[in-house]
Amino acid sequence: MKVLKFGGTSVGTPQRMQEVAQLITANQEQKIVVLSAMSGTTNTLVEISDYLYKKNPEGANTIINLLEQKYMKHVEELYESEQWKERTRQFLHEEFDYLRSFTKVHVTSFEEKVILAQGEIISTNMMTNYLLEHGIKTLLLNALDIVRTDKNAEPDFNYIKERISTAIKENPGYGIYITQGFICRNAYGEIDNLLRGGSDYTACLLGAALQAEEIQIWTDIDGMHNNDPRIVDHTEPVRQLHFEEAAELAYFGAKILHPTCIQPAKFAGVPVRLLNTMDPTAPGTIIDNNFQDGKIKAVAAKDGITCIQIQSSRMLLAYGFLRKVFEIFELHKTSIDMVCTSEVGVSVTVDNANHLEDILDELKKYGTVMVDSDMVIVCVVGDLGSDNIGFETLACEALKQIPVRMISYGGSNHNISFLVKAEDKKRTLQALSNTLFGTN
Repeated sequence: MKVLKFGGTSVGTPQRMQEVAQLITANQEQKIVVLSAMSGTTNTLVEISDYLYKKNPEGANTIINLLEQKYMKHVEELYESEQWKERTRQFLHEEFDYLRSFTKVHVTSFEEKVILAQGEIISTNMMTNYLLEHGIKTLLLNALDIVRTDKNAEPDFNYIKERISTAIKENPGYGIYITQGFICRNAYGEIDNLLRGGSDYTACLLGAALQAEEIQIWTDIDGMHNNDPRIVDHTEPVRQLHFEEAAELAYFGAKILHPTCIQPAKFAGVPVRLLNTMDPTAPGTIIDNNFQDGKIKAVAAKDGITCIQIQSSRMLLAYGFLRKVFEIFELHKTSIDMVCTSEVGVSVTVDNANHLEDILDELKKYGTVMVDSDMVIVCVVGDLGSDNIGFETLACEALKQIPVRMISYGGSNHNISFLVKAEDKKRTLQALSNTLFGTN
């Protein structure tokens, strides 16, 4: 069995839905298909919730009606027979009446999550109806009955494994099982969502739970590229990545994946393949536990970085200094990306400046504090272990004309990171591509 996930862009129009249906039914392999909401729908549902928070039911109703009209047009384009058009219209009428019911109640964060869940519920029902109209034996599984988080808001993997296995065992003989991505229930039975990675996370959790042959993440780009194609010329897809390399790239700016979502697949040893709905024949990128020695895979950049430097002569030979510094960031729930230390100072970077002023006030108790804003972390990912001679020198040589604020190397065998000014981001990425991949 394979698990296939299609994002909002992939199912964003009736034509795209039809193309996805062709991909789903291209062979006789049994598969679970995880779908996101149609593109734009979740943003609209957020807008509806915002009107309800502001106690403006008229505004919410206006947006609900516009969204309903949009979906009714989709019905005319998607289905051929009047029977399935009417069946889907009836479903949509009930869905949008349900959304309108929230204009008559007090809306809290709980109701908002219920509202947001309707996007995936609509897309999966419409796709299921389309496949059934074409005679494909398809079963819709409700993710709210399968996916649950625990009291720490982390996926309850044992529960998910039991529920998905039972659902398939009790409903044998189907070639295609469709379910919703992103949405779930929490430990208290309330409708919630997975946040990090969304539908990708759902697909990886289900694939790991079932020990699937492969998890396929279908997007609108041919796999993960060796640099940012929006900024750098002549980038190429990376055909194979180790799970750790993929996580590093995702964390440091490769938007195609969330760094957390592939962890279940990594631990279960289930490969993840990134594929392109716009070019289904392209090989994409395979992510697995195989590591290629002596190869640099890709470069990525993370924007919105703030660098904080704390200098203190009292730090010299003073144990406990770093602990005090890190406790301040922990107190304000702010994670640190890079760390560099010397005899009399420490520099750290953060990507969340929400509590910056409070953090700086606390740090000033221990030394002189200086801040550099509007910075970018650029990371080089591949075989960067100490036994692989020369690659760190090559990366540094590529940046000989670019002012580098910090360098982090040795914390991982897969990554060397450089902190540069945002204005130097494009030059940095292009210079690394030219030197490491010969793209000039």
